[in-house]
Amino acid sequence: MPFANFKFPEGIIDAARKEEIIHRVTDMFVEYYGEGVRQYTMVLVEEVADGGWGRADETLTLAKMGKPPKS
Repeated sequence: MPFANFKFPEGIIDAARKEEIIHRVTDMFVEYYGEGVRQYTMVLVEEVADGGWGRADETLTLAKMGKPPKS
């Protein structure tokens, strides 16, 4: 089963963008593996609470990245 998992900071993307990611990633898997994989493809688009993720041993927040806080 093709599987993709995307994680974004909470509030960064809206429902329409999530749906677009799901459709485009599914289409990409179908392009590579054939139409038969469409029904088995799983794409997860998750939101992670601000400060709940990091890189290179540093906890990242939207403020540290110069992004406005979610409203």
